[in-house]
Amino acid sequence: MCNQAVCLVAAELERQGIATVVIQLLRFVAEKVRPPRALCVPFRHGYPLDSPNAPDRQHAVIEAALRLLEDQTLEPPAMVDFRPS
Repeated sequence: MCNQAVCLVAAELERQGIATVVIQLLRFVAEKVRPPRALCVPFRHGYPLDSPNAPDRQHAVIEAALRLLEDQTLEPPAMVDFRPS
């Protein structure tokens, strides 16, 4: 799905009271569209959770995204870079 469209949908869902986190491949798009919460990942296009068959890495991305929902100190729009270990 288009990076920009995902950000716009997230913003509308937030306006309707549904919390969202966008896993964003293109940080510059998130900076322009400003979704409420974005986890910016450094992976190649089409692989927002990193490589196939890498469940530990994929779980780390999902856990990082969920932590953004839990963090009460973040003010929307919040953009956080995923730091792979």
